[in-house]
Amino acid sequence: MKFPERWLRSFCNPDWTTDQLADRLTMAGLEVEEVGTVAPPFGGVVVAEVRSVARHPDADKLSVCEVDTGSGMRSIVCGAPNVRAGIRVPCALPGAVLPGGFEIKPMKMRGVQSDGMLCSARELGLSEDHSGLLVLAPDAPIGRDIREVLQLDDSVFLLKLTPNLAHCFGVYGIAREVSALSGAPLTELAFPPVPPGIDDRLPVRISAPDLCGRFSGRVIRGVNAKAPAPDWMKQRLERAGQRSISALVDISNYVMLELARPSHVFDLAKIHGSLEVRWGRAGERLELLNGQTIELDEAVGVIADQTQVESLAGIMGGESTAVSLDTTDIYLEAAFWWPQAIAGRARRYNFSTDAAQRFERGVDPATTVAHIEYLTRLILDICGGQAGPVDDIVTGLPERKPIAMRGTRARKLIGVELSDAEIEQAFARLRLPCVRDGERFVVTPPSYRFDLQIEEDLVEEVVRLWGYERLPVRPPRAASPMRAQPEGRRGLLAIKRALAARDYQEVINYSFVGSELDALLGSGQAIPLLNPIAAQMDVMRTTLWGGLIENLRANLNRRASRVRLFEAGAVFHRDPGTHAGPLTVEGIHQPRMLAALAFGPVVDEQWGQATRAADFFDVKADLQSLYGARAPRFERAEHPALHPGRSARVLVGEKAVGWIGSLHPALQQRLELPQAPVLFEVAMDVLVERPVPVFQEVSRFPPVVRDLALVLGESIEAQRLLDEVRAALAEIPSGTIVKNVRIFDEYRGKGLENKEKSLAIRLWMQDTQRTLNDAEVADLVGALVDRIGRKLGARLR
Repeated sequence: MKFPERWLRSFCNPDWTTDQLADRLTMAGLEVEEVGTVAPPFGGVVVAEVRSVARHPDADKLSVCEVDTGSGMRSIVCGAPNVRAGIRVPCALPGAVLPGGFEIKPMKMRGVQSDGMLCSARELGLSEDHSGLLVLAPDAPIGRDIREVLQLDDSVFLLKLTPNLAHCFGVYGIAREVSALSGAPLTELAFPPVPPGIDDRLPVRISAPDLCGRFSGRVIRGVNAKAPAPDWMKQRLERAGQRSISALVDISNYVMLELARPSHVFDLAKIHGSLEVRWGRAGERLELLNGQTIELDEAVGVIADQTQVESLAGIMGGESTAVSLDTTDIYLEAAFWWPQAIAGRARRYNFSTDAAQRFERGVDPATTVAHIEYLTRLILDICGGQAGPVDDIVTGLPERKPIAMRGTRARKLIGVELSDAEIEQAFARLRLPCVRDGERFVVTPPSYRFDLQIEEDLVEEVVRLWGYERLPVRPPRAASPMRAQPEGRRGLLAIKRALAARDYQEVINYSFVGSELDALLGSGQAIPLLNPIAAQMDVMRTTLWGGLIENLRANLNRRASRVRLFEAGAVFHRDPGTHAGPLTVEGIHQPRMLAALAFGPVVDEQWGQATRAADFFDVKADLQSLYGARAPRFERAEHPALHPGRSARVLVGEKAVGWIGSLHPALQQRLELPQAPVLFEVAMDVLVERPVPVFQEVSRFPPVVRDLALVLGESIEAQRLLDEVRAALAEIPSGTIVKNVRIFDEYRGKGLENKEKSLAIRLWMQDTQRTLNDAEVADLVGALVDRIGRKLGARLR
């Protein structure tokens, strides 16, 4: 909700500064997300009147203007196409400093002296309009500071309202809150009925009472749709974020922003017969005011005439009955739509409207007729015409049942001993009718308060008016013992710190992703969302890679050359074997995963190390470092999202825990990435496990190191060789003296057969009781080579 401060203060003007007003609103639950100014700082600009305009003697597109600035006549050269004698415009005098620090100085332009500058809206930072001069009202006082005339020192508030604050989606509703908080008087609104000048009516039938509880409307004939909206109205609309369109549309938008009352203006000449309020029907189509054509069904409410659907109920009007500058007769409508009948309907069609935002939270059903009268008065005053009688059809309104609040319960929940008088005063200032029934306060919610349903709602009203900031800070009374952390497990934070230490940065993405990208990267069995927040976020993710790749693309668009990211979070898979529980959902498996992505050089460009792109083995080393002593194994396998020759399944023991590899070339091309990133994704439940340290005696005797170059078939993987070495050492009685085994070299080429390769392994051997002799080392190495030869067909090189 965006609005200018002066509009709010026209209803309630407390003795608070702008900052104090923002702070009190926020502490009352109306979070002020931003407070800005109408215009950037500038000075030295006054209202001036153009007295005469002559062609520049040496430039076809320039004019020489004689301008009255209130302090004398000035000659100013101007290039605006709309400059003419008699208009009043902003004039920057010599010495003025415009937004951006641009200083105005007297100068010659093509040989003609210019003592100032006539300004457009963009030059003053008011808008992007640079088509011509900003033409002011004819009665703007000459010589007056433009900031004062246009009220440019006004502040603009942007509120982040929660769904329960439906009554604050209008400036008057916010003013009502400010009055309650400050005690300042609130301007009471009065909407005197407009006497009918004609007897015309438009028949309306409500066929769906579960869609519409009240429908009010009237016919107005003879309006001048070309009449301009008044400047004060356009100014308020623009500062509230609404673009001025035409007088009829502006009036409707203005009342919506002021009173939280969406309404709609139909072109009466385009309505065929009577109107019917009903649910849509399969196969019906409607072209909306935004140009979008939608398919309707039985779950969407509509307003239809005898031939076609004319409006999407409570959301947006149709193009077929839209008013234009040629419109002379209109039908004005204000209705109460049940919130549950509007909620989520606009998002089904991937858009949202101000009307839908208000109706799905609840709009006051008691004021439709009063607001029709207000709209009518504005239309007649601005556009002229004659109004018919108001038709008001009521099929059912929300019941406002009294709510009882116990004083003792309120004091217990708030934690402060508020007196009964303070509680009564809070309800009185909030304009909530309250009667005492013993120690209970019985409140009947007003028609505009959809959020008051239970006792706790009233407690919240009392405490937010009393002041959240006044609540005392006390330590909790309940015992909070520290739970022991099993030594065999480590926290997620330790894993994150380990990755951050290896130069990765953590990201946190939505659990919602686009179905197309997730199908390319994941299982292709994603769980669709019934009500996605955006079209490109329509399924629950089955892999964390989608979010990381979108992060990468965003960084590349900002010319980042080196990106290293990781994310820890849940993914979502269909699983009929998963049963509902405190932390589980029926039929949905939600394992927690850790994923990372590396793109670009291994290190930033520097003098001490040659630039080299991060590859599979760099990321593999990063992943291995996370497991510590629980060394993972890597098994060659293919994943549809990874490069066939640069991907592997990650195993811990015999359990598959994830994948690692470079992005598939086809996906790289499709996602328009300059090179393929390297990714991994592993299960968190195994990663958090760690072996409990066991004491081992440190040997005082020197180790023996032996290097073996083994020739074997090129199809035999290095991991398989290591597995066989470890299996052999487990069987050989003296194998316990081998403390470490590592592959340190691979050779292919001269001296080997066509399909052979040589892998070099290094053995570290050491005993804690004695020095090893050459004979037993030779026996162990011989037994090891013999075993590998039999199992893998390997030989010493």
